[in-house]
Amino acid sequence: MDPVILTCAITGAETTKEKQPNLPITPAEQAKAARECMDAGCSVIHLHVREDDGKPSQRPERFKEAIDAIRKAAPGIIIQISTGGAVGESIENRARPLALKPEMASLNLGTMNFGEDVFMNHPKDIVGLAAKMKEYGVLPELEVYEAGMLESAGKLAKQGLIREPFHFQFVLGVPGGMSGDPRNLMHMVSLLPPGAHWGVAGVGRFQLPLAVQALVMGGHVRVGFEDNIFYHKGQVAKSNAELVARIKRIADEVGRPVATPEQARKILGILN
Repeated sequence: MDPVILTCAITGAETTKEKQPNLPITPAEQAKAARECMDAGCSVIHLHVREDDGKPSQRPERFKEAIDAIRKAAPGIIIQISTGGAVGESIENRARPLALKPEMASLNLGTMNFGEDVFMNHPKDIVGLAAKMKEYGVLPELEVYEAGMLESAGKLAKQGLIREPFHFQFVLGVPGGMSGDPRNLMHMVSLLPPGAHWGVAGVGRFQLPLAVQALVMGGHVRVGFEDNIFYHKGQVAKSNAELVARIKRIADEVGRPVATPEQARKILGILN
């Protein structure tokens, strides 16, 4: 099996300081968190940004501040920006940071109920984001919340908007989407096209068990405060790096070496 790529979603758009006092919000805080995660074994930072008051932001200027700070603090780490933003954000604003030409960006493949809201991803908007990523040379991570979304990747490939091998991220446990039941992950993996890479982001209580399942199934893993704020039930995690370090320890135990950023680039086919 390939080395495991550990991604950390350090901030997200929904988590608050009230619930997770250790949440990094400012570029300086995010840079510090990224360095700690890199030292713990992470090779990809999934990045949402906030304004200083904690409000979710899609301002390219704010993304640039955060990206510059992270690159200085954690040289070589892969930065993957979010084009999902906060639920309800306009597609125009969600697309704007792509002009910064990060190495990777998330590409959500469908509309879904998201808690008490609706996360809108109109087919034309998915095509538009994919076209922007192709234009700027950004590798899309294909975010999948339901099995049917997998088929959207093939349609985008036929239009020449994404290239193989695809890299899927199964986001399981969002209320309104597929749960983190282990059978769901096995089903999703069984539907993958040949040669595709995949990882899993378990939400809330599903983060740890799905991460362990992915390690033994040959997949990659995402952890972090965007998806889960706890280390154990009722015990708030001290840092994002604490969550990364736990998965690295388990990966070591099951014989999955943790990928360096350069190994991750090679696995994913990121062109330098």
